This record gives sequence, structure tokens and C-alpha cells, in this order.
Amino acid sequence: MQDGFVKVAAVTPEVRVADVAFNVESCVAAARRACTEDGAVLVVLPELCLTAYTCEDLLWQDNLLAAAEQGLADFAQATADLNALLLVGLPVRVNAKLYNCAAAVASGTVLGIVPKRYLPTYNEFYEGRHFVSGTTDVVPIDTAGALDVPFGTSQLFTCEEVPELSVAVELCEDLWVPEPPSIAHAKAGATVIANLSASNAVVGKADYRRSLVSGQSARLICGYIYASAGAGESTQDVVFSGHDLIAENGRVLAEAKPFGDGRAVTELDVRLLAAERRRMSTFDVVVSPVQRAYHVSRFSLAEQETRLTRYVDPQPFVPSDAARRAERCEDVFNIQAHGLAKRLQHTHATHAVIGISGGLDSTLALLVTARAFDLLGIDRSGIISVTMPGFGTTDRTHDNATKLTESLGADLREVNIGDAVRLHFSDIGHDESVHDVTYENSQARERTQILMDIANQEGGMVVGTGDLSELALGWATYNGDHMSMYAVNASVPKTLVRHLVRYVADTCGNPEESEVLYDVLDTPVSPELLPATGDGKISQKTEDLVGPYELHDFFLYEVLRRGTSPRKVYRLARYALGKKYDDATILKWLRVFYRRYFAQQFKRSCLPDGPKVGSAAVSPRGDLRMPSDACVALWQSELDALD
Repeated sequence: MQDGFVKVAAVTPEVRVADVAFNVESCVAAARRACTEDGAVLVVLPELCLTAYTCEDLLWQDNLLAAAEQGLADFAQATADLNALLLVGLPVRVNAKLYNCAAAVASGTVLGIVPKRYLPTYNEFYEGRHFVSGTTDVVPIDTAGALDVPFGTSQLFTCEEVPELSVAVELCEDLWVPEPPSIAHAKAGATVIANLSASNAVVGKADYRRSLVSGQSARLICGYIYASAGAGESTQDVVFSGHDLIAENGRVLAEAKPFGDGRAVTELDVRLLAAERRRMSTFDVVVSPVQRAYHVSRFSLAEQETRLTRYVDPQPFVPSDAARRAERCEDVFNIQAHGLAKRLQHTHATHAVIGISGGLDSTLALLVTARAFDLLGIDRSGIISVTMPGFGTTDRTHDNATKLTESLGADLREVNIGDAVRLHFSDIGHDESVHDVTYENSQARERTQILMDIANQEGGMVVGTGDLSELALGWATYNGDHMSMYAVNASVPKTLVRHLVRYVADTCGNPEESEVLYDVLDTPVSPELLPATGDGKISQKTEDLVGPYELHDFFLYEVLRRGTSPRKVYRLARYALGKKYDDATILKWLRVFYRRYFAQQFKRSCLPDGPKVGSAAVSPRGDLRMPSDACVALWQSELDALD
């Protein structure tokens, strides 16, 4: 359970209608398998599974109800050795009335009984014939040989060792109503909602059920575990499919397909859920569950390692599905282009000035600018594409910059910066043979000066090219390529930049444009500030200096978007990218990431405007209000402990 990962299971056991002894044995076996084989510490079984949901008027028989009560006692005793919270469904008699309930069991003890709030009595459902609706008030009852068991809907079951694991219960129809009980549960502090269900199978219902579960988990920023009745319940006119689901904050993590094996097992990240709720200022909570008359039962779990099986995306900014990736790229292009178009329109600028290097970022900025001009109906000749060869410029990148500009119909200008930079070296007394940070940054600042001055000449604006990944690492020259008049790539991570360029190459319909774009994609990422090799190739490769952007974008997503701790970032990176990078490599670049992320905030604190395209951004006006002089020691010490 380290790092907040909790293994959970929704299980559909084999059930016989009205055969309580068989059902208890089957439920015990299902729970034991989930705990011992899968490592689950929270197991949810279906609605009324100790008797079967489809008992109908047999629910008026005292024999069946007494057997169910004894069955709960037997279930609790038989599972006393399991390191888990178990939720099992059964009918419960209270004051001569019958309730459709879920029992929470841990360490052989019945912690609470939660009755169903909303009873469907329409179409094929007749629950109102047999049951009464549960109330929110929690009162003590005696049942299954236990005294003073909490009974009512307003209950939380909270883990002593992992307080972020707080479980609440609703039953089947409770989810399908306009205001499900889970809303109040989440506001009272529940991070996981368990739903014991007997939802039957009809055409199209599985899709709707899936959307309900995923949607509720997103709305409540919770884990949602849905355990549904299976084929053993099928009788007369109804058929059940065992459609079990586990979702987390809008994403279905595990699913037992209808008429499948009836088991969904995965890990919920309850620490992440708690962090997301803290971040969302509009997530309404009460200070104490007691204020809402919630009864809190605490249970204990022995510490155990949670083996990860859930999917962790190695490229969280880039959809793996080709169709979704293309859709994402089109969305991003539209946001970037419309943002720039608005700025051009507002400033009455008819020209845009871009420093084009033949690399990925400036290529994307030029493509976005071309689309913005098209949106405004301005001739693309108003785009001034400036190539500025320096000491490290290669023929390959220079030629690509030239060809791309021509294929787009923009105005190409070339300003060689060599003489100007050498004069600057002379002015400040710098030895040109010393290839240090002054040598590199002087070139970047000279290029920025040229772009700004051309923009002034033409009454235009400088369009920035730097991307989100570079800003996170501070891989930009302060008041050099760090500065522009509108930074169209500022919230686009490097891994996504590559796919955006490829998307245009694949879809533009211009063979000349596609050819140069594919070559840009094959060119190593480089600032080209150091002289080329003897054979004219790029000598300065960014990823050799600061690390693979694939790793840094993964780190960035976890740290910036999720607030994940260094130890947990390392664990997730090993899990998602461990087949490509060894542990030492991951840890090495994670150290670099944290060091640069903290040290370079001063550059992010004065960024130019730029369109936000995703949920992770570093604009000081929006998503990241980080002190420029914050100390990294706390995070670094956690990384040191990993050694």
C-alpha cells in the first residue's frame, strides 16, 4: 500500500437462487481468491449475493432471511484471516421491515450495514414489493450474532494505516438516480465508492453502465468499484452478465466484460485522489463527517507491497491510439492557431516574425502561424521566416528551414549572425575559442534581438518557439529564445510537438511540405550553438545533455499535474519505462529534472503570453505559481534515500 496504491477487486461469485449455504461458500472462496491470489485489500461482491437478487417473494420467507443472517456470520468467521475490507450483499430485517443491504466485514467483524436508498419498482424490478428504503441516519442494530452494528447509509469505513482510503457504499439503483448517495459520501470524505449491484443485461446497457461509473468517478474524484450479479441469478425474464467495473477519476482501470470471468482487479491510487481534491477548489467538503451525521468505522490492514498491474502511460501527453492522437493533434493546433489569431487581430498586426532553425519547435510554430493567417484571411507572405545561421548551424537544418518556408508561401529572410556575435565577443572581451555558456547564449540573444527589431520594422510580432518541456527544465536562454511577443508552444510538451509535426506531415497534402517535415522529424534535437563536427553534422544533441525528453515529460506530468512525490515518480517511471531505461538512468535524469525544475523557475516567472492547450502548464498567470527561490533539499533528500 506504499505510495497510496490500494489493490481492489470487484468479483461476481457463482450463485444459486435461494441456496444460502452454497452462496456463502462461493462468496468466501471468491473473496479468498481475490485476497490471496490477487493481493486485494478491498473486495466488493454483488447485491444480495448471499441469497441471490432474484428470490422475489421468497424474501417473505423467514427461513431464507434467517439463513441470510446466519450466512453473514459464517462469512465473517470464514474470512477473519483475510487482510481486507469485504463488502457483501444480503437482505436484513430491522424492526419488522426488510432492507436490501451491504455488510462491511473486516477481521471477522461486521463493521456496518448499509441499506439501499433508492428502490426500483418499474419495468422488470419490483424491489418496493419486498424492501423499504434505507435512511441516512445511522442507528445500532443487532444482527448476525453481533450487537450494536451501525445501520444506515451515512457511513464511512476508513483504513487506519492509509487514511486516504475511506470507503462508502451505495447499491445499484442508488447510482442511477438524479442525486446518488455517493455525492454526500464523497463530500464527507469517501475516496472510494463501492456499489453492490444486480443490474441485468439488456442491449446497450453495458455501455450506459460503463459511462455512469466512469462519469461518477470523475465528478466525485474518487475510485468507483462496481460489482454486478452474474449468470447464476438469471431466471424467468431476466439475465445477468457479471459486468464488473473499476474506475478512477473518470478512467476505467479494470473491467470484467459482460458474460466474462466476473473479476475486475486493479490498484486505486487513493493518495492521488486526495491530492486532486485538494487541487480542485470547487470540490465541496465538510470539515468533519460528524457534522453530516456520518458514522466512521475504522479497520486495520497489515502493510503489504502492492504490485502494480494498472496501465501507466509512458507518454501521458500523447494518446497511444492513432485516431485519438490525430484528434488530439487537431485540437491542439486549433487552440494554438486561434490564440495567435486573436492576438494578431487585437494588435492589428499583419506580420509575424519567426526564427526558423529547421528544428521541431520552430517548425511547429511556423505551421501554427500559417494556420492563424489562414483563419484571419491574411496572405502568408506576411509571415517573415528568419533563418539566422551561426557557429553551429548545419546544412541540413538550414536547408529544411528554407524549404519549409518556401513550401508554406512565407517570406524567407536570412541574417548571418557570425560577424555580429564576434563583434559582441570583442566588446565584452570573450575568447571565441572558449565554448562556454557565454559563447552559446550570445548567439541566442543576438537572434532574439534581430527578430524583435524586424518585428518593429514591419509592425509585426515575434512568435515564440520554445516548448513546455524546455521551460520545465529551463533549457532556454534568458531574454534570448526564452522571450517573444506570443509563445504558441509554451504549453506543448516535446513528446507532443513531435506528433503534431508528424500529423501535419501525414495530412497536409503537399508533397514538398511533407518531405521536409519528415526530415525535420529525423533530425536530432539541438540548439546548434556549438560548431558542427568535421563532416558537417550536429555536434550538440540536447538529449545527451539534459536527458531524454520521453523521461522528462513523464516526470513533468507526475510532478506538475499530479504533485507526485520523488519516490513515487521513480517507481512509476520504472514501471512504465523500465523496459527502455534501466534504474540508474531513470534516477540520474530524475535528479536532473528536480534540480533544474527548481533552479529555473525565475525564467518561468516572466514568460510571455501563450495559449494553454492541456492540463499541465507553467504560466505564472495560470497553472504554476512557484517561488523562484524555493529550495529543492526536501525533494532531493527523498531521491538520495532511493540510492
